[in-house]
Amino acid sequence: MTCLPDPVPSAKKLGLVIDLDTCVGCQGCATSCKEWNASGHSAPLPDYRPYSAGAEGVWFNRVHSYEAGEGAAGRTVHFPRSCLHCENAACVTVCPTGASYKRAEDGIVLVNHDTCIGCGLCAWACPYGAREMDEDAGVMKKCTLCVDRIYNETIPEAQRQPACVLACPTKARHFGDLGDPDSAVSRLVAERGGQPLLPELGYRPVNSYLPPRRRPEPAPVEDAPTPMDIGNPLLRWMDRVLSR
Repeated sequence: MTCLPDPVPSAKKLGLVIDLDTCVGCQGCATSCKEWNASGHSAPLPDYRPYSAGAEGVWFNRVHSYEAGEGAAGRTVHFPRSCLHCENAACVTVCPTGASYKRAEDGIVLVNHDTCIGCGLCAWACPYGAREMDEDAGVMKKCTLCVDRIYNETIPEAQRQPACVLACPTKARHFGDLGDPDSAVSRLVAERGGQPLLPELGYRPVNSYLPPRRRPEPAPVEDAPTPMDIGNPLLRWMDRVLSR
């Protein structure tokens, strides 16, 4: 089995902060992720039966939508799901060949496709369903935080972010060093009460989710006045005539 790297106090913990209040479920993050990674570090990302019933494929980012609350207080919550780059990544420690590993320098969890045997143990160990089997290549694939983009010095610095972050039209996705308490993403988590996904499992996900904000209670709707509520006799007569 594979060992996790020894923790380094000053090492980065790169990850995503996702705002569930402003995500509109447009799937822009999923499609931009697919487009970038289909020709990048993890290429290709195949699709199976794309134009027929039962279409499926390799998607590093998937968006699920749920109805939360009831009545006027109800709302639709869109929940993007991808690898959380856990500090105690079970997908790493269960790997029999060392193909699944966590980088000490920035905390990104990756898969070495040259040594992956496609046994699927990592997918079974991951409680978040973040692993994707490429049936054509016979290997497991996953979100890389666009590692081939965020360190690419041939593109403008402002573009050195994961494709999903750059594509989000509502700025619901944020990327940065969650190991630095003074970073923009860490401050955002502190200000909005961000939470990791299923912390009780003990895998210590690096990614965090910002909860939906509470919406104000809708104002009560006043009943329309009845003819007897109209004091002026002439207006009361007009209301009676026009209501016929």
